[in-house]
Amino acid sequence: MRHKFCRCSTMTEILYTLLTTHITIACVTLYLHRSQSHRAVTFHPIVSHFMRFWLWLTTGQVTREWVAIHRKHHVRSDQPGDPHSPHQFGIWRVLFTGAFLYNRESKNQDTIDQYGIGTPNDWIERNVYTPFNWLGIIVMLLLDLALFQWWGFVVWGTQMCWIPFFAAGVINGVAHWIGYRNGETKDQSRNLIPWAIWIGGEELHNNHHLNPGSAKLSRRWFEFDVGWLYIRLLSYCGLAKVRSLNTV
Repeated sequence: MRHKFCRCSTMTEILYTLLTTHITIACVTLYLHRSQSHRAVTFHPIVSHFMRFWLWLTTGQVTREWVAIHRKHHVRSDQPGDPHSPHQFGIWRVLFTGAFLYNRESKNQDTIDQYGIGTPNDWIERNVYTPFNWLGIIVMLLLDLALFQWWGFVVWGTQMCWIPFFAAGVINGVAHWIGYRNGETKDQSRNLIPWAIWIGGEELHNNHHLNPGSAKLSRRWFEFDVGWLYIRLLSYCGLAKVRSLNTV
């Protein structure tokens, strides 16, 4: 009986971890990437703020910094000055230490000033999310420990590694190294596989570089962009408005 209880408890922690990390990747692709960086979609203020708050809890990422670094990546993609190109830094360095490349570029004030225009600058951004960006992940740790006791450290560690590995590592690194292409771009962007729900649609990276302003990343019938599914559901509920769409 005790063994059965422990097994059910462990499954709860696994499901919770998968759910929370998926919400995080969804917030990154929908809010930071498609909405803030490329203005392809706008969300209802309640939805936008939920995503800002969730990213504060699970990543400590400052919106202006993320947006600025990503926009600079598009301007200098795979060329000197790209903040995280595997063709400039090496595939293994980007894959496993991509988060450190992000952190280094976030200290470049010229990058932030030039490319971070138009991001939130309200009271809570100026007084909480930016100066205390580290506080959210501490709150998340305390929540995980309250829910799962010592297992909370494992859950929290997984949450903290999800974006640095899959976004800063896999997407920025592998998706500029191997995969298939639906069209030629000035860089080496690739689509990793036609679908990967755990990466939120970002696996279709060449598609994104073909049309960075599109809210939809899939282009062919066999490709599935789960982020686009979420946008369509939010649009149906009147909580999102698509501003730019891939017409191919």
